[in-house]
Amino acid sequence: MAPPTTLVLLVRHGTTPTTGQVLPGRAPGLHLADAGREQAASLGSRLAAWVSPAAGSPDGAGPLPRRRRPPRRSVDAVYASPLERARETAAPIAASLGLRARVVRDLTECDFGEWTGAELKKLARLPEWAAVQRYPSGFRFPGGESLAGMQARMLAAVSALSDRHRGGTIVVVSHADPIKAVVADALGAHLDLFQRIVISPCSLSAVAYGPSGPRVLTVNATGSLGDLVAS
Repeated sequence: MAPPTTLVLLVRHGTTPTTGQVLPGRAPGLHLADAGREQAASLGSRLAAWVSPAAGSPDGAGPLPRRRRPPRRSVDAVYASPLERARETAAPIAASLGLRARVVRDLTECDFGEWTGAELKKLARLPEWAAVQRYPSGFRFPGGESLAGMQARMLAAVSALSDRHRGGTIVVVSHADPIKAVVADALGAHLDLFQRIVISPCSLSAVAYGPSGPRVLTVNATGSLGDLVAS
């Protein structure tokens, strides 16, 4: 019998005070902004409605006749990067699902080395910035991690968690570049194309891992989750 499909819901952490301005990396002490906390709470509510569609329509918007109601869904676990902004995003999501978020070290942000904490507008003036955008598979951050190494680390972590919850659904809260790297792999796209993928704060991307390989169900969703069913 073929192994069952595992649904992985990849969530970027919510907005912080420096989102879009600074490359925070793994530096400690960066917490969610008020807007980020609101985003996390809102996503938690949408996921709670998604796992209990019998209370309403497929996206939780309103009642449906009994014969049209889809079966109840469930989320088995919520995992998070160890950085504060990811844990603070995962906590209300897990609470809305009756779970407790668990930290997995390898879900963390890329190690930007000497670039950690630098302003993005200043980094964009560096000649190395072109490599980050156009040839990421060959780039290593000065004193830090390579983007190829980050992708391999993230894929191994997601694969291990998927195997642990085979046939179930899990939420993985991480960071923009690691999620982009996972989505690129699931799409069959080379890492050099991963910068074409947009992952917004507190967005959700869904990948179903099954015996025939991964299937991408949604990317960068910030509204209704719909059915998220692999066809």
